[in-house]
Amino acid sequence: MVLRHLLLLVNWGRRAYSCGMKVAIELPPMQAAQLEAEATRLGVPAEELARAALTDLLAAPDAAFQAAASRILERNAELYRRLA
Repeated sequence: MVLRHLLLLVNWGRRAYSCGMKVAIELPPMQAAQLEAEATRLGVPAEELARAALTDLLAAPDAAFQAAASRILERNAELYRRLA
């Protein structure tokens, strides 16, 4: 079965909140087939595989953010030390 429409339930802060967010996306037939095939190979529903991939993507900050955060922390290290 080719999955053309994928409905995801993304649980934002599952432990802290009871509400979630539903996101409907349309995948091109080739991507839908790849998602279905990989989900079948892993033995999980396609929706769970897509949810896990999205969770991983959102959990990892990008390199630009990490570099900026490092610069700010280094620049303010002395201030943070005095405030501690």
